[in-house]
Amino acid sequence: MGSLFLRLDLELSAFRLALIQLQVSSIKSENLTRACGLIREASKQGAQIVSLPECFNSPYGTKYFPEYAEKIPGDSTQKLSEVAKECSIYVIGGSIPEEDAGRLYNTCAVFGPDGALLVRHRKLHLFDIDVPGKITFQESETLSPGDSFSVFDTPYCRVGLGICYDIRFAELAQIYAQRGCQLLVYPGAFNLTTGPAHWELLQRGRAVDNQVYVATASPARDEKASYVAWGHSTVVSPWGEVLAKAGTEETIVYADIDLKKLAEIRQQIPIFSQKRSDLYAVEAKKS
Repeated sequence: MGSLFLRLDLELSAFRLALIQLQVSSIKSENLTRACGLIREASKQGAQIVSLPECFNSPYGTKYFPEYAEKIPGDSTQKLSEVAKECSIYVIGGSIPEEDAGRLYNTCAVFGPDGALLVRHRKLHLFDIDVPGKITFQESETLSPGDSFSVFDTPYCRVGLGICYDIRFAELAQIYAQRGCQLLVYPGAFNLTTGPAHWELLQRGRAVDNQVYVATASPARDEKASYVAWGHSTVVSPWGEVLAKAGTEETIVYADIDLKKLAEIRQQIPIFSQKRSDLYAVEAKKS
């Protein structure tokens, strides 16, 4: 009996994560069909948690969000629910433009192995930037921000969610770590200006600061799109190592997540017990 429990413990301390770097087109039905097909392929390769990229069912851009927006539940999320149940895996649904009570949100819906909706993360920090001569973008022209933290539990670990620009805000990752998350997943679509400069840097920073695994799922690059995504979906370890990284094309990235390794790192460098709570604190204002 003891060996059985040991084997179960070892099985639950490791799992396979897959990131789907989807080539997003302007035809929603095609995006959904290909996304579900790639989820099935990832499941066949042993993935227990699969993430799609930001804005996987729609081109990325403020002019597209109203046209492609859906309610949740709706057609896109229903298909994700069905494929999660069919494959008996966790599906992190990248993000879609969501319509609710006359407002639009950039929203990630997560489904469990039984097809149930586990959590709905609305992007907290809207992508409003202006880099002169390179890129100007204002998500707030059409989108509203979310106002809640989003975590869900699996038999392996607790997972915290952010979307793209959320990764720049270290406090969000710190709160997720405080709440017991060991994996942070950020579906995201950085661009050709911010991607080469900050994409990997931010992931490695969030991972090392909080001693967690960090994964980012990007759309594949489409040079003809009005917004060109950086690609390079990535998984980073709590040590800051890049465990897996895509190129720019449509692909599936796999990484075997080892939670015993995470525990070893936290034991070797025990920053959580060494924090100076008498001098500083990061605290959540909402539950």
